[in-house]
Amino acid sequence: MTDAPLIWWVRRDLRLADNPCLAALAADGRPVIPVVILDPETEALGAAPRWRLAEGWRTFAASLAGIGSRLTFRRGPAPDVIAALLAETGAAGVHWTRHHDPASVARDTRVKAALKARGLVAVSHAGHLLREPWTVATAQGGYYRVYTPYWRAVAGLDVPAPAPRVTALRPPSAWPATEALDDWRMGAAMNRGAAVVAAHAAIGEAKAEARLAAFLDRAAGYARARDRVAEAGTSRLSENLTHGEIGIRTVWHAARAALERGEGDETFLKELVWREFAWHLMHHTPHIAERNWKSEWDAFPWDGDGPAAEAWRRGMTGIPFVDAGMRELYVTGTMHNRARMIVASFLTKHLMTHWKIGADWFADCLIDWDPASNAMGWQWSAGSGPDAAPYFRIFNPETQANRFDPEGAYRRRWIAELSPRPGPDALAFFAAAPRSWALDPAAPYPAPVVGLAEGRARALAAYAARNS
Repeated sequence: MTDAPLIWWVRRDLRLADNPCLAALAADGRPVIPVVILDPETEALGAAPRWRLAEGWRTFAASLAGIGSRLTFRRGPAPDVIAALLAETGAAGVHWTRHHDPASVARDTRVKAALKARGLVAVSHAGHLLREPWTVATAQGGYYRVYTPYWRAVAGLDVPAPAPRVTALRPPSAWPATEALDDWRMGAAMNRGAAVVAAHAAIGEAKAEARLAAFLDRAAGYARARDRVAEAGTSRLSENLTHGEIGIRTVWHAARAALERGEGDETFLKELVWREFAWHLMHHTPHIAERNWKSEWDAFPWDGDGPAAEAWRRGMTGIPFVDAGMRELYVTGTMHNRARMIVASFLTKHLMTHWKIGADWFADCLIDWDPASNAMGWQWSAGSGPDAAPYFRIFNPETQANRFDPEGAYRRRWIAELSPRPGPDALAFFAAAPRSWALDPAAPYPAPVVGLAEGRARALAAYAARNS
């Protein structure tokens, strides 16, 4: 079996460097067949994540071609596709990088069981996280429910060095047939918005590495700048980490080295670990993605979908900081983290709308969508989740704007109605928005859907009733 190829099931590990799965395959020496599978789990992605993943595949296919390999595209349930490829190629087995969302775990468990039942190689690798979620435990052997103790537990632990960059991959004697990525129409649901978002995406390993290098030049000011919504204070690496276009170990070691040189900021390392904590919780409490993490919130009188939530989705609430964030999301496929907190608080508290409605919209619109971070972030804002903001902590968008956008640059950048000469980003929102919304940049800016004081009082009354 020494010349029987191995299948590399390519998922969210679209990189040649710091890729433990790929490094292991290259070191093995056998021929490797990299394969992307568009299975039902992947087809369930929202519009923007589907488009962005396909563009990541497209760019990575070129990277593989550069080292003498190629990417094969197949569509169908993963167990069926893999069984067909094994029969076509005589492959000895399959390697892949582990993911920890419930759908991936269930699928991968079925695939691994089927392979092992046939006596074939079935190897899953770490690589999406600094450490696998089950490797961090409390002194009692349980999982962490609060971030700060989790940070203390892992801050001093060693992180393995990044795996070396793979520069060659042995090809098989014959390549299997491939489907055409364009035939899958992964961006169809984006409609005209795809071209708008594409101008803001940084797709592929090379752009991810350049993004990291640019961030490290200004990392020392991260703690102050990260909340200033009009500044380039964040790393913006979430898009690339989501798709595995840069290894998390690479980012960690680069940021740690900058800190040791006096040119970094521990706050950034804590943000990387916040991402780890989200996956730790999703592994141990997978219901976090769909239901209130704290079951006592199940009886809370959330409002369902309706006109107020629709105004929120469209960036037409009449609250400038909220609308700026929502329009940034629609134009760029991302949103500044401070703005994410504000729009989530406004929806769940001022509008009393169930957090799942907001989480689902983000899952449809974010090109950096991460199921664990998205779920934990929304439940943190709503008060129903782990390590949550107390329900009585209700962000005031006006106060937050005065603090984190004091000159109003962020709001003017994204809201055309607030400027006599709106810029291209503000106008791009109207180019990307569905025509059915019938939005007009020349129309008057809408009145607030709720008064801030009124919305806050309503939320506090609901909170008081819940605890009475």
